[in-house]
Amino acid sequence: MLNIRRRDLTEGNKASNIFHLALPLLVALLLQDAFNIVDMLFVGRLGPSAIASVSISGIIIGLVIAVALGISIGSVAMVSRFIGAKQKEKAENIVFQSLILATILSILMAFFGWFASGPLLHFLGAADDVKELGLVYMRIISVFSFTIFFSITLNSILRGAGDTVTPMKVMIFSTVLNIILDPIMIFGLFGFPRMGVAGSALATVIARGCVLPILVIVFLKGYSHLHVKKKDIRLDFPLMWRIVKIGIFGFMESLIRNLSSIVLMYIVAKFGTNIVAGYGIVIRLSLPLLMFSIAFGNAAATLVGQNLGASKPERAYHSAWMAVGFNEIIVGAICVIFFVCAQTIIGIFNSTPEVVATGAEFLRFMSIGFLFIAVSLVLSKALQGAGDTLSTMIISAISFILIRIPLAFVLAKHFGTEGIWIAFLISSIIHGFGITGWFNFGMWKEKKV
Repeated sequence: MLNIRRRDLTEGNKASNIFHLALPLLVALLLQDAFNIVDMLFVGRLGPSAIASVSISGIIIGLVIAVALGISIGSVAMVSRFIGAKQKEKAENIVFQSLILATILSILMAFFGWFASGPLLHFLGAADDVKELGLVYMRIISVFSFTIFFSITLNSILRGAGDTVTPMKVMIFSTVLNIILDPIMIFGLFGFPRMGVAGSALATVIARGCVLPILVIVFLKGYSHLHVKKKDIRLDFPLMWRIVKIGIFGFMESLIRNLSSIVLMYIVAKFGTNIVAGYGIVIRLSLPLLMFSIAFGNAAATLVGQNLGASKPERAYHSAWMAVGFNEIIVGAICVIFFVCAQTIIGIFNSTPEVVATGAEFLRFMSIGFLFIAVSLVLSKALQGAGDTLSTMIISAISFILIRIPLAFVLAKHFGTEGIWIAFLISSIIHGFGITGWFNFGMWKEKKV
């Protein structure tokens, strides 16, 4: 394995630094999305009940990832700050403390997932055959959730230190291995027993688990920007608490976003299957837009953290806005295509007239809304990189819980599905202006981590 040469992100061309960080992450995200499609194709051959069980079990996976991201947000904010301040030993100390937190939370998630899976599936209204399959799937993911916690935490720390190439390589290896294991374990190829939906879950945790030794070696041998030594392997409870204080609000913001999405789906579902289908297609089409925004947002987070650590707040500010600009150009171009060709694009996925009409209508609203979402996502990540997670949580709670949900209920009664799309657009615009206003206000420049 080759050593990764550290690049000083507090110096040099800001645009070059942004793409240096964003492009490897974008490759990893696109590859992960491709795997999700392939996985669903394999599971789809098992029948509708299998598809439903994996889809509904995505809730527990989303919860695991939300908690893991909470740790990673705190870790990234602190690692990037220490790296920028040229305090490498302090950054390296974050690694072990983050792993201890990940271990504790993965144990709690294992117990929660094992015992709560059944009641959760019942609450979500799963049919008996879906419950049976979903219970096995959710329990496997829960018990082995440490693979998700550890991989997300370690990869995020590397990104915070400015290395996005190593996480990309690790993600490529994990995804390719997952794609290979999926059909083998689902359908019982090459002498393996046919495990169905359980095989899909096992393939996922095995693929994630296999990269953990690689990541540990990267840190222990110093192949990347951080080198964990024996003296770093010690408990530091005050440092753990600092990570938790930053990360907990990031976790809560993620829950707020997920909750608003679930409630919005609940409102949409009242209008029938065809409306849900059109809505679902648009949500699927929005994923590439989210990936660009997440990639540039994570680049902004690292740049903000490191430049604040180097006492260069203005460079941090301009780097974040430059990341917004690049993201807006790409996302804006895609949104124009979506808006102009809405009916044609939806028709590719389904030719049912009501599905096409509903999907095209929402796609146009979503295209306008994403011009604001693209800005707020990048700047939210930038604020998180500064350690200011409380503000982003509050703005998200106001926009998505206090405005989007009540507005969607009210407007849906008066204007049908168009009322839901209007609520989505209005709340997205409010969130965009809220995050932008707070970022420009600049209190995050004085944030201590």
